[in-house]
Amino acid sequence: MVDYVELAELADRLFEASDDDDELFARMLDTLDAETRGALLSSDLLNAYQVFYYYFRETPDELTKERLQLHAASDLARGIVIDEVDIYEVVFSLEGGEPVVLITDGENTLARFEGEQAYTEMVRYLDESL
Repeated sequence: MVDYVELAELADRLFEASDDDDELFARMLDTLDAETRGALLSSDLLNAYQVFYYYFRETPDELTKERLQLHAASDLARGIVIDEVDIYEVVFSLEGGEPVVLITDGENTLARFEGEQAYTEMVRYLDESL
């Protein structure tokens, strides 16, 4: 179990050392042990964009990035709407410490993508299907 105070201090050190460089921040997260990294990625200490970038290593469009930055990483447990396409919502979440991207109409899931390629697969699916 990771102590919250120690986790907050670690987060502060990572923020200071990475100096707003998303790629450097992600690489620094890679060096942490799995338990500590998982605790940080699901905490209120990071925002959802930092988690998104960690898993997918790409920067989404500006609106999606802003939406993610407004949510704590802990909000990913229930999912965050990151985009709307026609009548569908694109939802990013974490399940069991793994990234999941859903395309849903609010009641039914049209498509589900899991893992580090989930965002890329979702974009490809939207380009080909909608």
